[in-house]
Amino acid sequence: MSSKDWLEKDFYAVLGVSRSASTDDIKKAYRKAARESHPDRNPGDRAAEQRFKAISEAYDVLSDERKRKEYDEMRQLFGSGAFRRGARSGAGTATGTPFDMSDLFAEGGTDRRFGGGAGFSDLFSSIFSGGGRGARRGPARGRDVEAEVGLDFRDAVIGVTLPLTLRAPGVCDTCHGNGAKPGTSPRACPVCGGTGLTTSNQGSFSFSEPCRNCQGVGTVVEEKCPECHGTGGVTKTRTLNVRIPPGVADGQRIRLAGRGEPGDRGGAAGDLYVLIKVRPDPLFGRYGDDLTLAVPITFPEAVNGVDLPVPTLSGVVTVRVPPGTPSGRTLRVRGKGVARREGGAGDLLVTVDVVIPKNLPESAREALNMYAAAAPPAPRDHLGQVTT
Repeated sequence: MSSKDWLEKDFYAVLGVSRSASTDDIKKAYRKAARESHPDRNPGDRAAEQRFKAISEAYDVLSDERKRKEYDEMRQLFGSGAFRRGARSGAGTATGTPFDMSDLFAEGGTDRRFGGGAGFSDLFSSIFSGGGRGARRGPARGRDVEAEVGLDFRDAVIGVTLPLTLRAPGVCDTCHGNGAKPGTSPRACPVCGGTGLTTSNQGSFSFSEPCRNCQGVGTVVEEKCPECHGTGGVTKTRTLNVRIPPGVADGQRIRLAGRGEPGDRGGAAGDLYVLIKVRPDPLFGRYGDDLTLAVPITFPEAVNGVDLPVPTLSGVVTVRVPPGTPSGRTLRVRGKGVARREGGAGDLLVTVDVVIPKNLPESAREALNMYAAAAPPAPRDHLGQVTT
């Protein structure tokens, strides 16, 4: 059971007792409810089985003085509406919105009794001490941006630098991102003193939340920039020179840190992710770090062997095809493949394809018949005599 369940489940209602019930009253209520819902008394009844589990969970908490105290204080704190935070709406206006429970429990906040990570007390110490992870301090970070780039096959293999034009939010050139009218500057928020957080006492706890006056930024803009209206960013067209490293593959994403949308009023910029789409090449294929190439040869070249000129991405090389090479054999040209990030390069895999002509001139056919008469028998003796 997660810590979130402690807040969402009313254990008193499960046992049918009041919040002021004594330990003995809780024990009596548990025994009565457990007898009525026990699986042995209700064989095959799934509803009774779930009821029995809920009763056991409730009793496990309420029968322990320490757990019951934590449960009561946590329920009282949430029920009072203490968990509220400032949220930006529209052009930066602050509105009170209910605290999203998922923000608290998204990072493994589960009870150790049930095999989880952080215990219930750990959850209190991390959130209500004013240093919880959910509290946002300072200007908000900008959002990440994704752009798609189409590359020729060869550019993807050897790498390329190309211009990338984006139309997306960027830093306002008038106020340089601080949101203030030229000649003025943002000042520290008078409510939070520039920390971006306000603290209030809730019984035994000190709870910090983003300041509603400045939306957690820590500064306020009295005279807003006429261009961006105080946000620090405007939508504009910008061109970036993007270096695509050698060896990128189709579907790969390249991260450019800090090249995404600017942060709110001077906050850190997000990242730019470039999605690579590689166009196929008419000659070459790719298998990991190796390039592949199919080269047709004639029957005499396969029988006698041949020094075969083969294209690569960096020029032409000569590949020796040994005599008696069968169709489909792959020959390896080392170092002529895709450059590796750690250094070196893959290989070029050359697959020979023996081409059988469909139409032969009469002289060639006579020569072929003479070859068949002089050649050894067909190499099929291992198949045995075919019978019908």
